[in-house]
Amino acid sequence: MSAPANKNFYGLMAEFDSPAAILHAAEKIRDAGYRRWDTFTPFPVHGMDKVMKLGNSLVGWVSLAGGAFMFANVAGLIWFANAFDYPLIVGGKPMFSVPMTFVPSYIMLIMGGAVGALIGMLGLNQLPRLHHPLLGKKRFELASRDKFILVIGAKDEKFCATETKKLLEALGGARVELVEDAD
Repeated sequence: MSAPANKNFYGLMAEFDSPAAILHAAEKIRDAGYRRWDTFTPFPVHGMDKVMKLGNSLVGWVSLAGGAFMFANVAGLIWFANAFDYPLIVGGKPMFSVPMTFVPSYIMLIMGGAVGALIGMLGLNQLPRLHHPLLGKKRFELASRDKFILVIGAKDEKFCATETKKLLEALGGARVELVEDAD
């Protein structure tokens, strides 16, 4: 990285005018070997997820784990309480019954899945982050209106401020700017 050592940089931001231009630039950035980059567009660009090689989210697996954990814990708690901690024979019924245990366990499976989805989404998105370095750039607001922005992170192994800037300019990126990170 050829950036001065006294400043923290988030990365380089380049502005594009059309979905085709940012899709082409994204393909070239991917082919150049960059791994820590992202695009910001006013609407979804068809094919961008394939270009960025985005897979399925892990949030579903975290949600499944949370639900399974809660289901097993509630079933285990009911089993422990009825069979060992406070055995109470009522009407000759068994100490542990699967039909009796299923309803509260299922309810907690739903709750555990919902909490798992929330925690997974927050954790995998690294939230809450109270301020993002891109929000300090005035031109970044245009990503929600009519501009397409590509950002290459400074933590990428291939990142070199001068070489990366030349690459973005060669790809047609307008207003290539260095984004500083105060954190």
